[in-house]
Amino acid sequence: MNKNIFLLRNGLLRFFYKFGLKPILFQIDPEKIHDRVLFCGKKFGKNKFMKKIMGFLFSYDNKILEQKILGIKFSNPTGLAAGFDKDGELIEIIPSVGFGFHEIGSITGSPCEGNPKPRLWRLKKSKGLVVYYGLKNKGSEEISERIRSYNFKIPLGTNIARTNDESTVELKEGIKDYVKGFDNFKNIGDYFTVNISCPNTCGGEPFTNPRYLVKLLERLSEIKTKKPVFLKLAPDLTEETLDSIIKVSRNYNIDGFICNNLSKKRNYSKIIDKNVPSKGGISGKLAEESANKTIRYIYSKTKGEFVIIGCGGIFTAEDAYRKIKSGASLVQLITGMIYEGPQVISEINQGLVKLLKKDGYSNISEAIGKNNVNLTT
Repeated sequence: MNKNIFLLRNGLLRFFYKFGLKPILFQIDPEKIHDRVLFCGKKFGKNKFMKKIMGFLFSYDNKILEQKILGIKFSNPTGLAAGFDKDGELIEIIPSVGFGFHEIGSITGSPCEGNPKPRLWRLKKSKGLVVYYGLKNKGSEEISERIRSYNFKIPLGTNIARTNDESTVELKEGIKDYVKGFDNFKNIGDYFTVNISCPNTCGGEPFTNPRYLVKLLERLSEIKTKKPVFLKLAPDLTEETLDSIIKVSRNYNIDGFICNNLSKKRNYSKIIDKNVPSKGGISGKLAEESANKTIRYIYSKTKGEFVIIGCGGIFTAEDAYRKIKSGASLVQLITGMIYEGPQVISEINQGLVKLLKKDGYSNISEAIGKNNVNLTT
């Protein structure tokens, strides 16, 4: 298909989603919709005909978007962030939706029921979500055993966190839980994410403290794996804390950072909605500024030493491009897809091609960090 046909296809899909499907979906409890999407996606992934239909509706490829990063080939830079496919149930269908990579989890050492319902809310006017799942997942043993023999069509990230339970609050037990999840996935998937920043768990986020992070990474480094390792960072960390995390990461051969996780802040000036739940982390447009600031700071300090994956507030190609030119090599989204529709992945990738060509780049890798030259903050 040429670019005009893609534009027409995406325009029609956007119209159908915005004026037909979305008004219905947004009247229903968001967790129920999420569960229904997972159910359908799992069924579609086992049907060759449905995968072809999904590919026809949503895929988009262009050589200018291809990169090889840490030995992994990415056909495009737009990935599905962890938190949507918690148990790796969509592995067979996600490539057909147009994503360039797919991160599952967070996966914890032991099975986790998560926090009590309700635990997911929409901030419709602010284009965000409030998430309080609390790391709901089936646990590292069950998930790893089920997907071990899968043929991954696109790069797969395995996001590992500490089980949300009183038994893991003590530092030693928390580290042991990380080690269990990490060990179960040491030979599964293409890269690791160590999630040290979930805002919805017992005991808070102790491993954002560099002293405790050292203890965690010491133990994880004992597990032999060929997979690159990323840290998923909390938003709104001080520059001093970021500097310490960068220093620790150098000592333990961390390959990159995901910027950022959900935000606990409630004083955003951009919050339009009147009723915002007091518990849970905020995603979407409200998290965009903090993520971009973290990307800029880390890239300005390290100049490409670490691979950065930008996450937070990506709804358009321009949003993704801003993160890339600030220093991100790849980007991830969930909330943008929920608000804009599944065709937004293709729209972002096609829009990136247009923006890259306008700026005279022959490959997306040439744009990384170009707006970050000589920045110190």
